[in-house]
Parts: sequence; structure tokens; C-alpha cells
Amino acid sequence: MIRRFRRCGHGPGTLTPEDQAIVDQFRAMLTALRNPEPWTPGSARDIAVRIGPFVERAHTRPGDDHGPEMIAVALVHPDTPHASAYLQGRQLVYTERGWLRCETSAILGFWQPGYAMLTHAAAGLPLPDDVGMEPAHYALYIEARKRNDSRDGYTLLRIGPYTQARHAQQDYDLLTAALEGRETTLVPGHCVSARLGPFDVSDHDLFADPYETDAVALLDTAVEGMSTE
Repeated sequence: MIRRFRRCGHGPGTLTPEDQAIVDQFRAMLTALRNPEPWTPGSARDIAVRIGPFVERAHTRPGDDHGPEMIAVALVHPDTPHASAYLQGRQLVYTERGWLRCETSAILGFWQPGYAMLTHAAAGLPLPDDVGMEPAHYALYIEARKRNDSRDGYTLLRIGPYTQARHAQQDYDLLTAALEGRETTLVPGHCVSARLGPFDVSDHDLFADPYETDAVALLDTAVEGMSTE
């Protein structure tokens, strides 16, 4: 990942501008690694995250960067916002990932230019297919499970996608409160509960849009539909 340079000739003298630029980049990298600027939730600043042996620059998603264990990020080319970064970013698959779920333990700190030498882009490599992060879309699943300690059952309602974890959590809390005391009476022989999980893009047409209708109203409609079948 680290570019090496060699001076021409064997005598003493001033470094060429090209060599000096590489030396400066290397020093900046060492400074960034030795003196990381600690990340604080909700700061709305770019961060440096570990992707295997590499370090990448990432935008944090406004409103979804407060989690103590997980936040939403978008990987970006290290030279953002320069125009050339957009073109190379497309070539190296930086622009096709969308928002991703990033564990806060993978965050080195706020982004510093010195980290640029440690990126896939600096090595001329595209981002790998698996960067170790799942898409940062969320969904709620209202499930009816048989009350015989088995896992048999079915999904009564799917709500999603939520683009922010806090929105999904708010609806989860509302649904849990609405189900309290009714878990075992809504569907005979079953226990109904809500579960927060990743949004299943492949089955997107099975989900109700959480931003168009109240989640509790969606639950009531689903239950009414069951009673008329």
C-alpha cells in the first residue's frame, strides 16, 4: 500500500519535487496513525474506517451517526470533493455501495489526509465486493409464532425500508407497546411480536412503506385482514 521512491544517483543533494511530495505524504500518514483524532457521535464529519488491512474515508449519515455500536456510513474516494475523485471513485467502485452499517469499533477517528496512502485508491485497487458492512437499511417484522416453544409460524407484517435506525426504533417501541397484553390473543394459538432487522431488498414488494402510514395503523389493518380470511 505504501509507495516507495528511489533517488537518482548516489551523491548528496536536494530531493526532487516528486520525491519530496512522497516523503511529505509518508510523514502525514505516520502523524495520522500516531495521533488519531477521536471520533465523537453526531459530529457530522468524515471518518476513517478499517476495511481489512486498508483504511477508507467515509461520510456519516445525518441522524444515523449516534449509535454506540453501529452507525451508517458511505465510503468515498479519499480525494473527495475534487472532481477527479468522482471519476476515479466510479472506476474503483466507491460510488456504488450506498449507505452501510459500520461498527464503531472499526472507526480509527476523524478523517485526516494522511490516511489517504492507506486506501484502496492509493494502491490502484477497487473496493472489494465484501467490505465487511451490510446495507444500512432497516425493517420491522411482525411475526406470529406458535406457542408450543417451536419456531413454527409466519410473518404477519413487514414494514420498511427505514433509512435511519432511530426511525425504526421509534416504530418498534410503538408496536411493542401496542402489542402489550395482546400478544397471545391477536392470532389464535400464536404469540405475536415485533422484530427489528435488516431490510430484505429482494422481497421489497412485500413491505409496507413506513413513511406513508402509521406503523400501529398498519398492524391493525393486518390483524383485521386476518380476521376476515
